[in-house]
Amino acid sequence: MRDRLMALAALAAVLAAGCGAEVRESGGSGEAKQEGPIRLAVVPKAVGFDFWEQVRKGAECAASKQQDVTVQWDGVTKETDVTGQVNLLQNYITQGVDGLVYAATDAKVLYQVTQSAKQNNVNVINIDSGTDPQPPDVPVFATDNVAAAEKAADLLADSLGEGKKKIAFIPFQPGTITNDQRTEGFKKGLQKHPNLDLVAEQSSESDYNTGLQVTEDILTDNPDLDGIFAANEPGVLGAAEAVRQAGKEGDIKIIGWDAAPDEIKAVNEGVISALVVQNPFRMGYEGVNGAVTAIREGKQVSSADTGVTFVTKENMNDPEVQSVLKPSCENPPVEGGGGA
Repeated sequence: MRDRLMALAALAAVLAAGCGAEVRESGGSGEAKQEGPIRLAVVPKAVGFDFWEQVRKGAECAASKQQDVTVQWDGVTKETDVTGQVNLLQNYITQGVDGLVYAATDAKVLYQVTQSAKQNNVNVINIDSGTDPQPPDVPVFATDNVAAAEKAADLLADSLGEGKKKIAFIPFQPGTITNDQRTEGFKKGLQKHPNLDLVAEQSSESDYNTGLQVTEDILTDNPDLDGIFAANEPGVLGAAEAVRQAGKEGDIKIIGWDAAPDEIKAVNEGVISALVVQNPFRMGYEGVNGAVTAIREGKQVSSADTGVTFVTKENMNDPEVQSVLKPSCENPPVEGGGGA
């Protein structure tokens, strides 16, 4: 709550400072055509994570296939730094970029940044995480998090088998669209599996060390825990390390999210049973292409589900799975993912 209040105060300040900014004549959300070079700012929730690095690669790949399109990539270092993201995005608006392609760290706070961009005729595309409310003319290229997290509950149930089982859930950042959707989907999925008893729920705060600590606490309080679902990369890695240190790898089944190299390694080692793998490359790729279409052609761009792939040790080497795990600009994985 304190971080959100600080972000709102910072947003009010930058909006007030920007009231005298020059309003540009083109580059709006599907309202006017623009010829010539296009400058886009692509801003993740945070830099330094494999997931967002794949978004960057997709965005730069799309720009390389367009004419006179440049991408500026920057972000805060923690997904909880809402104030920092607000300031960064507002700076790009003030600089006069043609479009923002960004993932919102806080759905309600960042809605005001989107409004500020639109008032200055800066095109906006959301990737991974949108805002609350989501303007109808601002598309979102993202995972169907509710459906994918519902499937995560099925994967956990399948890995645990029959009988009463105790499980834990590690969300990552309440207040973000993605976290709240994954929570909704996972708990909806659990309704189909009454044998799974949710005995603990603690947030990793999108931080590896916090994920490690909360999992250690959960294991201390629940020594007979059977399974864990962790809903993003830092939480997954923290949970996996806690299970390793407890000597319970393979005994406690972990269903994770995303596909950082250490997560893939843990799947091959049997520490993680399965991963719900998004298509971050496609998010960046489609986000940039959508912005260029809106700016150059003046067309309204529609939102799209960028798909998921369910990765296990058994299907790890399938060509379709590998195209998502190791994307390339020569053969971009832009058609969605496969099955378990």
